[in-house]
Amino acid sequence: MYVIVFFLLAFIGIIALTVFLSYAIALYEAANRDPLIVENRFAPSHLWLALRLMTMETFFLCITVALHPLGWLPPRERPTAKDSAPPVILLHGLFHNRACWLWMKFRLRCKGFKNIYTLNLPPWKNVESLTERVVKKVDELRIFTGVEKVYLVGHSMGGIIARNYMQIRGGANKVARCVLLGSPNHGSKLAPFALSPLGRLLMPGSPFLTRLAEAPLPQEVALTSIYTRHDNMVLPPENACLEGAKNLEIAGMGHASLLYHPRALHAIVAALSGGRDD
Repeated sequence: MYVIVFFLLAFIGIIALTVFLSYAIALYEAANRDPLIVENRFAPSHLWLALRLMTMETFFLCITVALHPLGWLPPRERPTAKDSAPPVILLHGLFHNRACWLWMKFRLRCKGFKNIYTLNLPPWKNVESLTERVVKKVDELRIFTGVEKVYLVGHSMGGIIARNYMQIRGGANKVARCVLLGSPNHGSKLAPFALSPLGRLLMPGSPFLTRLAEAPLPQEVALTSIYTRHDNMVLPPENACLEGAKNLEIAGMGHASLLYHPRALHAIVAALSGGRDD
C-alpha cells in the first residue's frame, strides 16, 4: 500500500514540477517582453491566477499521462456505414497518443458529432511519415463513409501536421474545416527542450516552419486557430496565431487543459459547426 502511495505521489510530483518549470520559463519570457509583469507578480490576483493555472494544468496532464497506455490498444473505430456528415479526425500533439482525446471524443459525441476518429502519431517518426498516416486515414474514411471531405482537429504538433497535409501534401481539397488547438504555428521557444527530433521542427524560424509559412493557406478550408494566452508550452502564446485563419483567443487554461476545458470544447464545436455552438 505504501509503495503504491509513494509511486502515486512521485508521479504527481514529477508532473507538477514539469508544469511549474514550464510556467516559470513562460513568466521569464513574458517579463522580458513586458517589465511591468515583474512589478505586479506578487499581486493577490496574479498569485491566485498562477496557482489556479498550475493546479489545473497539473490535474489535466496527470489524467493525460495516466490514460496514455490505453492509446496503444487496438482502436474500435471502424468505419462501416456511409454517412452524410463529415468525419472528424483528431490529431494529438507531441509525446501524446490517441488516448488524450478520450474526454474530447465523449463531449463531441454529446454535441452531435458521431463519426470521430483518432490515430497515433509516434514522436520517433518524421513529420512526413506522420503526415502520410493522415493521408491514409482521410482516404480510408472518404471511401468507407462516402463523403468528399473531412474535418481535422489538431492539438499542438497535431495542428502542424494538419497544416502540412493541407498546404504541402495537397490534401486541402479533402478537408472542409480544420481547427488548430494550441498549435505552435510560428514555433515555440520551449522546442529546444523536446527530446524528439520533431522538436527541432518547432523552433521559431526553422526551415520547416518557414516552408509552411510561405505555402499559401487553402482558401477552400474553414481554418480556425484556437489558442490560450496562458499557454505554458507555446512560447510566446501569440505564436499560435496564424495570419489568414480565424484566430480565437481564450484564457484561464494551459496547454494540456485545452483538451478538457469546457470553453475550449465550445470553441471547437463552434468552429466545426460554422460558428454555431449548440
